[in-house]
Amino acid sequence: MLAALGEHLTNAEIAARLFISVRTVESHVSSLLRKLGLSDRRALAAAAGNLRPAPGQATGERAPGGTPAVDGWVPGGQASAPPAEVAVLPAPLTSFVGRAAERAALAAALREHRLVTAIGPGGVGKTRLALSVTADVAGRYADGAWYVDLVPVTDPAMVAPAIAAALGLGEQQGRSSEDIVAGWLAPRQALLVLDNCEHLLDGMPALVERLLAGSARLSVLLTSRARLLVPFEWVFGVPGLSIEDDDAPGDAVELFAVRAAAAGRPLVPEDMKRVAAICRGLDGVALAIELTAARFPSLGLDGIEAGLADRMNLLAGGRRADDRHRSLRSALDWSYALLDPADQAVLRRISVFAAPFTPAAAEIVAAGWPPADGGAIAAALARLADQSLLIAAADGTETRYRALETVRQYGAARLADGGEAVPAAARHLGWCLDAAAALGLPAVDDDPAWRSAFDQLADELRAALGWAAGQVPREPRAYRLAITLAELAFARGLPGESQRRYEQAAALAADAGQEAAALHYAAGAAKSRHFGDDALRLHQAAAEAGVRAGDRTGAAADLAQAAELCHRARGLMATAPADGLPGELIARGWALVLGDGNAAAEARLLIAEAYDRDNTDPVAAELADRAVALARRTGDPLAESTGLDKLTAIDLSRGELRAALASALRRTEILAPLRMTARSGLEHSDALFMSAECAITIGDLRTAREMAERIRHLPFHREEGHLANARLMVVTALTGDWDETLALAGQFREGWEQAGRPRAGNLSRGAYAAAAVHGLRGDEESRAVWLNIVDALATPGRPISELHVNEFFDALQLLHQGYADGAMRLLTTPPEHFRTWYSAMWQPWYAALWAEAAVLTGHPEATARIGRARLITRDSPVAAAIVDRAAALAGDRDGLVPAAAALEAAGCRYQWARTLVAIGGTERVRGEAALAAMGATAMPWPPG
Repeated sequence: MLAALGEHLTNAEIAARLFISVRTVESHVSSLLRKLGLSDRRALAAAAGNLRPAPGQATGERAPGGTPAVDGWVPGGQASAPPAEVAVLPAPLTSFVGRAAERAALAAALREHRLVTAIGPGGVGKTRLALSVTADVAGRYADGAWYVDLVPVTDPAMVAPAIAAALGLGEQQGRSSEDIVAGWLAPRQALLVLDNCEHLLDGMPALVERLLAGSARLSVLLTSRARLLVPFEWVFGVPGLSIEDDDAPGDAVELFAVRAAAAGRPLVPEDMKRVAAICRGLDGVALAIELTAARFPSLGLDGIEAGLADRMNLLAGGRRADDRHRSLRSALDWSYALLDPADQAVLRRISVFAAPFTPAAAEIVAAGWPPADGGAIAAALARLADQSLLIAAADGTETRYRALETVRQYGAARLADGGEAVPAAARHLGWCLDAAAALGLPAVDDDPAWRSAFDQLADELRAALGWAAGQVPREPRAYRLAITLAELAFARGLPGESQRRYEQAAALAADAGQEAAALHYAAGAAKSRHFGDDALRLHQAAAEAGVRAGDRTGAAADLAQAAELCHRARGLMATAPADGLPGELIARGWALVLGDGNAAAEARLLIAEAYDRDNTDPVAAELADRAVALARRTGDPLAESTGLDKLTAIDLSRGELRAALASALRRTEILAPLRMTARSGLEHSDALFMSAECAITIGDLRTAREMAERIRHLPFHREEGHLANARLMVVTALTGDWDETLALAGQFREGWEQAGRPRAGNLSRGAYAAAAVHGLRGDEESRAVWLNIVDALATPGRPISELHVNEFFDALQLLHQGYADGAMRLLTTPPEHFRTWYSAMWQPWYAALWAEAAVLTGHPEATARIGRARLITRDSPVAAAIVDRAAALAGDRDGLVPAAAALEAAGCRYQWARTLVAIGGTERVRGEAALAAMGATAMPWPPG
């Protein structure tokens, strides 16, 4: 145009030369006057003489960028920018954050493919990514990159005119806009960016195919919520922003931080984890994150977290040029309006699914519910996926669909607006009950396929239960779903959730009988996770409900188990039970069944009475024997196991250590055929606990390891690292497998902290073992950390010193470091004074060091101590070998060699290595090498 004006052509002559109308010429002349700041046509002609086209640009053509030639022409003919200048790309109002991997991948796709469609849901950031990549790759295209925003275009027939307008091409008589665009692009090497195509898919494929076929050097980048579905299309899925990247904040968190700072309230480092959780809840959708960050100054993180349940209203921004992106709701309204009524109905109704779902599940929920029905639903799901409103994924066996949470909430809002929310939720509840029944309990306790199936279903069950529990009047199926979810959760290894669901079921019960049953199982789940206070409360509540239901036998059994807990499970208690409570509970239990002749209830009450007596009381053993016999006769293996546990404690108190191990192992045999449920969980775990402890007591470290490893594989300990690993930590500390000890300790600490740092004194031995290993390795700082954990675990009123395990491990460290005098001052309690079952567990180990310390310090009673220790350690080959070593050091050193052999045979590598050091010579070198391999500090010998 400018060149023609420089030739002093009239408007009509210019129109004929350029094949445009006279009106269009007039419009361009006015535009040139404004751009160049000139007053008249004569000044334009003069200006044209001083301007030359940029290299490669023919006179009369538009410059790259689509504006009049003045944007491509420069004084003297020197271009101020290369031909690929992308001056017409929309100028971003905010910085582009992250997406380095996606930018590189999309740029690579454009290098390899001529048609690339970037697809993703509304607000995910397709346009910003496309613009960023376009700027990156523009230099590849000699004739530039051209951007066309198709949002304003509502008619597929107007796509070509929109492209022509963006290219700066006017109308030409006798030629269609499509012909003009195709002709202009034909000789050029260019990138054409067509943004927001999803509402124009009817006419887009044919047009794009013609353009690509007519220009061998043309590439096209589309952004859309749906594919073109043509064979020459390369689909590039635009994911949500990454939340974390190599344990560092990902793009999503960075975007939130940048936008929050721009809004006037920068984040602090302490906010990052919470922001990551918020971004994860927003599915990494860029628009959602930007809108959320904009609310940070006014709401803070607390307000945002609370508002995410209603994110459609939370994430409303101010007015924007593109109203589709003013808020998530308006962005999704745009997509929703493009759907036909049947697809809209499916999108609304599948919002009841909380997790990825199958087409079969969707058909069941929507069966017989027009306008979408039957087999049409599967096709609708596929179309919704094509529109990026659902995400389809194959899990190896079938296709599942997932809606981003923002899309799901939008569908739920539409569902409520249409009065369909209650029937949809009721249908979903019925499907959940059927799906749970089909899943059933696992055939074996550790079934990975079953766990995976549960995980796919669990969120649906939780969502359905949440809805059902809130219905007024009460939804009659809510109790059944709560009980079902509780059973499945326990089998999955989620005892905490199982307890909560059983308690929820009790609150939803239709009668007192249902309530009592649910509370009884809730108590069992609490015991399984070592929450003794909860178990005591729940057993008493179950008894009260049983009395109301007229089940006096069941109520008496719950009272008996509550009384039993007060003594048996003190290590599970965060607070000590009130004095006299066990006797009171037992009396109430007998009052309920006295004279009924119910052997099952009688067995439970006899067990409770046995636990209410000291282990040294002969009557306690008599009561336990009677209870075990009654339980065996009535076919109650759980009561029999409980009675045997009391007999195990009595054997330990009497010093009959091998008998104690036999009783504990007998429990594991009795329980082996039983399915692990919340009711039986504690018996299964406690039988293994006691077997491991008793095996440690007698120095049978191989059996101890076997039992401790079985504990780790209990399904309800699978995700409870502190419960799973405590016993094995002790075993590995004693054997010298210290790398394993500390690895287990890390899992223990993580699990304990995730559980809320509960008090559980019975776990303190494992924590003290971890502290001892750190001490033996010379890491006093870590040792102090673990001693603090020991204090936090301790049961009130029952210090760890009652077990003497602390004295044993501390003395072990002192002896290793050569401080025999310190060990001597520490080990002041004669081992014969250990009277409780839990102190008896460490009696042989303690006695062995008690004798060794006396020998190494030259104590006058060393010989006598060796003799007394031999009696106490006679059942433990490890402790006996340590005593033999002490005796050899006191006299005939030839005894060191057989002591070392005995310790090696018993698998106690640490004590074996110490003995080699004591032997001296080449054996000392072997021993020091073994200790070094364990990470132990150098051991002075002889000790100072």
